[in-house]
Amino acid sequence: MMKTIVVAICGLLVAYHGTTAARASDYPTQPITLIIPFAAGGPTDVVARLLSESMSRTLGQPIVIENVVGAGGTTAAIRAMRAPADGYTIIMGHMGTHAAAVALYPKLAYKPSTDFEPIGLAVLMPVLLLGKRDIDARNLKEFIAYARRHEGQLTMAHAGVGSVSYATCMLFNSLIGLKPKMVAFQGTAPAINALVAGRIDYLCDQVVSAVPLIKAGSIRAYVVGTTARNPVLPDVPTAVEAGLPEFQASAWNALFAPKGTPKAIIDSLNTALGKALDDEKVRSHLLELGSDIPDYDKRTPQALSQLVKSEIARWTPILSKAGGE
Repeated sequence: MMKTIVVAICGLLVAYHGTTAARASDYPTQPITLIIPFAAGGPTDVVARLLSESMSRTLGQPIVIENVVGAGGTTAAIRAMRAPADGYTIIMGHMGTHAAAVALYPKLAYKPSTDFEPIGLAVLMPVLLLGKRDIDARNLKEFIAYARRHEGQLTMAHAGVGSVSYATCMLFNSLIGLKPKMVAFQGTAPAINALVAGRIDYLCDQVVSAVPLIKAGSIRAYVVGTTARNPVLPDVPTAVEAGLPEFQASAWNALFAPKGTPKAIIDSLNTALGKALDDEKVRSHLLELGSDIPDYDKRTPQALSQLVKSEIARWTPILSKAGGE
């Protein structure tokens, strides 16, 4: 009797793994949902839509964008984590959802380094300190002086606790001892719209969504948080040049799948992502927006796994200190 049960269980396991392998080899046979952790129009949304169009051609199935807002992107990450591990729900995560959130949400419902299967790094994006157009400050030194004079009324926009805009501006605030009034939005797109309208004073944002507005003179860019100037914004000084070298703030976007997604499916998605990043039209558009395209050795699932771990290690002490001041 026992032998019969064991044989039956083994048969079921073989059948299950055989079916899983078949599903992975046939992948994809239906549309794929790509979750974006913020509102449409923000930097993560822009990058995801550019890449998904090319990826869908490679995969032979549509990629449907689903914007899931709330809690600095962590609402979307939780939804992606709990989705079936079949490759039909993936997420465009970033430095906020998969690194900064660990320090900012003590009861975070997921572990970025273990609850997802990394697919690949999509882009690296320098972060800018931006101010409203009519603010009385022409450079970083003058902005800091202005901010300190008006600290009681100064307003800082962000896309939710745990977002890139929140984390990077918390770093900036902690470096100069600033405590502004915080104004939360459902994404950096509505936040930057408020900046253009003059309803808030400043925010930190990824270069992708800010370039056109800076060039049009709709907002001011005081500094880029990298060691080298951005080719698209050559007149914006680096943090070192502006006198605040500790403000090193560069974000990234990357694709993740739920834990347990078969390796064959991860490999298919990684290949499609790589082809998208090598597509001349996609590359040209991304570079025009000021983003950096990762080298081949940084696009692998293994490299992304290491990036997540290193970013958690970097941002946790920074944000823990900033939050405690």
